[in-house]
Amino acid sequence: MSMTDSLAPDCSTGRGNASPANNADRGVGSPCTGQYLHAQPGDLIDVALKDFRPTQAVLGYDEVYYKLGRYRSSKDVLAGGFNKKFDDWCEASGQEKAASVSANARLDDPASFTCTVAVGSETPATGAPMKTAVVGPAGQLYLTDGHHTFTSFWHTPDGGPSMHVRVRVTGNLSHMSAAAFWQEMQKQGWVWLFDENNAPITVADLPQQLGLSNFKNDVYRGALYFTRDIGYAQLPEHAAFQEFYWAQWVRTGGNPALTPANFNLNDLTSYLTLVENLSRAMTALGDNDMVSAGKTALSLGKLAAWNAGAAKTKGEFAKLSKPITDAKPGKLAFAIDYRLNP
Repeated sequence: MSMTDSLAPDCSTGRGNASPANNADRGVGSPCTGQYLHAQPGDLIDVALKDFRPTQAVLGYDEVYYKLGRYRSSKDVLAGGFNKKFDDWCEASGQEKAASVSANARLDDPASFTCTVAVGSETPATGAPMKTAVVGPAGQLYLTDGHHTFTSFWHTPDGGPSMHVRVRVTGNLSHMSAAAFWQEMQKQGWVWLFDENNAPITVADLPQQLGLSNFKNDVYRGALYFTRDIGYAQLPEHAAFQEFYWAQWVRTGGNPALTPANFNLNDLTSYLTLVENLSRAMTALGDNDMVSAGKTALSLGKLAAWNAGAAKTKGEFAKLSKPITDAKPGKLAFAIDYRLNP
């Protein structure tokens, strides 16, 4: 991976070092998306959220609700830390986590907080969790991982369409025709052409920009997010659509105990039961059992033991179980609270 920080070039100069101000007022699909034309695989580029085109038409809304619920909460700060949104921004930028946050810090003002890894000091390890994008025809930038996190930033009061993030470029297909581009995107597994019911869609059905209202809600994908580190571990090589593959497997089985519609997702106890059922079913698979699209359970991050071998009252499942009244609520509690009180 090249760790050169290739900031988005000014439209008039080709490949240059544009500041965030160069991008801030640029609309989605504008001619100036050509500023990314020369970005190469491995480059880390600075992008306004509104410059991305999505490569999926669905989200698991509950993951976004969790993030938005936590971002608006003061509990991280009251516990002696920083608001999680600053850690998420730093991680997504290849800069590990927040190091300092001023009293009036805002996501749309990166000068108001710092990360533990400075720009230019990124390593393959700190760059691995970065969100990714592919340069398409005419230099249009297509987001291939990060739809949930960046949609959360889009809706955060101190975020929005003009706020900036950094992504790692994984491909430059700008030389291709539209037809060839989409063929290659499918071949590489960089686009998810299914709707919220797992029915096939076409590239014409993909949203033109981020923002929750532009996506349909896949409740299976939403529930499976909460099985992370209980039933599976996220893997960089499958980060883009890992939970979607698991969701296809769950749907195919048709097991009522794994079907979100059979649970009250507004009730913490009921939702936790669904998550436990899903994660136990995942870890019960053999390493070489097929999940979806030719991918095995092990290749999709299946853990060797449920909850990483910890008891139900310990580990990640115990953290997830904490109610919204706890000093450190679990992800599910934040998601339910936000859905009921947006």
